[in-house]
Amino acid sequence: MLSVAEYLDLVLDSVSELPPMEMPISDVNGCVLAQDIYARWPLPSFDNSSMDGYAVIASDLVNASEGSPIALPVIDDIPAGFKSVETLRSGQAIRIMTGAPTPAGADSVIPIESTDGGSEVVVIRASVVPGSCIRREGEDVKAGDLVLPQGTFIGPRQIALIAAVGHGVISVIPKPRVAVLATGSELVEPGTELKFGLISDSNSFLVTAIANDSGAAAYRLPPVQDDEETLIQILEDQVHRADLIITTGGVSMGAYDPVKSAFLKLGTAQFHKVAMQPGMPQGFGSIGQPAIPIITLPGNPVSAYISFETFIRPAIRKMRGLKQLQRPQHSATLIGELRSPINKVQFARARYITQGQVELVGTGQGSHVLGGLAQADALVVIPVGVDSIASGEQVEVIDVRGELS
Repeated sequence: MLSVAEYLDLVLDSVSELPPMEMPISDVNGCVLAQDIYARWPLPSFDNSSMDGYAVIASDLVNASEGSPIALPVIDDIPAGFKSVETLRSGQAIRIMTGAPTPAGADSVIPIESTDGGSEVVVIRASVVPGSCIRREGEDVKAGDLVLPQGTFIGPRQIALIAAVGHGVISVIPKPRVAVLATGSELVEPGTELKFGLISDSNSFLVTAIANDSGAAAYRLPPVQDDEETLIQILEDQVHRADLIITTGGVSMGAYDPVKSAFLKLGTAQFHKVAMQPGMPQGFGSIGQPAIPIITLPGNPVSAYISFETFIRPAIRKMRGLKQLQRPQHSATLIGELRSPINKVQFARARYITQGQVELVGTGQGSHVLGGLAQADALVVIPVGVDSIASGEQVEVIDVRGELS
């Protein structure tokens, strides 16, 4: 039986970072940069007003105040996106909107709130210092600056910067395309009237959702009956569409599990028992040419979830080019008593009461207890060699409330 760490190493060795590809920036949210991004021009690219107001010469307004306002003729009007052909001279003002280029001769902008808003003559009730309310060319980014290095995770803020400095198409590590397939003749589509002995498929929806949360571009396939030839045909079809295939079910020692034999006919496969609860039966391999990695998860839904968090999330993050592969662990106080198999790592479902305190959830820690899983936002990790935890003890906890960046 392999340890969790040993099996994780095997799974991670079976996948590789995806090759870079050129993509429009509208499609790169959640990807990783495969190139350095340099500014094609400065930010701002010209001196501009940071306020709606009037471009002025500060020395004209030295004595302006509420009690002693100064009136100036307005010689032009500059909306955003336009440039004035006028040169401002002493004793004049030009009305200007936020983002519009500051006109020649102006050294400051007086906000409209300090004026009467006049269009032909403006009455100004405050003084201003040179440079006020003007964004200077290049004060944020200079032309040629390295603004984002290769390996940067791309989120909305990074996309805004990439666009602002002039890049519409960039090289990124793409999101892995992940095909998700549940196996089992007992499975039917949700919403179907259940006959005795049948089960509504939840695993493929669970795994597809969590794979997308992990940064993949995952899609679900309908459940497949326990028929080896059908499974082989479906897997062969996915080789040309997916970067990773995930199956659930069919990896136990049952007489009607076709997954192992199908894998062995299509490519390479390893099946192991891992010292963990839930999720002991595990398997991975590759199929097709070029080889596409395939990872099998147990059929019980909690086992599938825990196995995904433990092994597949890190694998997907490696394929995405990310450096931090696993969720961090931290200590918390456990509310509730828990027994654990002494020769296995147990991942118990819990929820946060406070950041430093968690309580067990559900009617038990069985691998079929979906109600408890739905309530959980934390996994309590009970290591090998520990057979029980008392309420009030410190435990290691994995926070599963959000995705890592």
